[in-house]
Amino acid sequence: MRLAILETGAPPGDLAERFGDYPAMFRRLLLRDGDVAETFDVGSGRFPTDPGAFDACLITGSSAGVYDPLPWIAPLKDFLVAASGRTALVGVCFGHQVMAEAFGGKVIKSPKGWGVGLHRYETTGGGWLSGLPYLAVPASHQDQVVEAPADARVVAASDFTPFGALHYPARRAISIQLHPEFEPDYACALIEARRGTRYTDAEADAGLASYGKGDDRLEVGRRLRRFIETGGG
Repeated sequence: MRLAILETGAPPGDLAERFGDYPAMFRRLLLRDGDVAETFDVGSGRFPTDPGAFDACLITGSSAGVYDPLPWIAPLKDFLVAASGRTALVGVCFGHQVMAEAFGGKVIKSPKGWGVGLHRYETTGGGWLSGLPYLAVPASHQDQVVEAPADARVVAASDFTPFGALHYPARRAISIQLHPEFEPDYACALIEARRGTRYTDAEADAGLASYGKGDDRLEVGRRLRRFIETGGG
């Protein structure tokens, strides 16, 4: 498998030294011996010259909002539209949001506040999550998709996140708001790093407590890999 990782953000503080950057997390989740992943620093204006040279392009999470006036966000949206149908596309968290915006949806900073800790989505049947009745995967977001593109199918949702996972069959694209790449130790360290700034003590404590249960991040990772291996079919 040959994967292009479009890096749009980085772990805060010293967490990258302790746990690796986001591309490293996705390599651990998705790659096997013999696979190749190339990282493209989107913030520096780097994109694959030929998306078709990769089995998939994966867009990582970011602390940025898709509505922020950053010079790299519009080129990223343009890249996604141009790459659509030429290779498989996978979006995670910010990647999920920017794909929705690029394809005609809408994202806002949600008045519901932060989604922190292990979140459970019910699947809605079909698509890349077919056969999985529900999933519990780490969450860390305030922005949300509030209008899905016309050609998107909602394949997983919760009351907190009604557009939790999307599938674009005609575009060979899928996305999820949750973070299957977040190993529990990193997810807990991230909560502590944001305690008192982004998260209240109550939010942080509840998020940490949620990781006492099992999660489905590895199963979601297997679904992502299967989608990539089948060429987005």
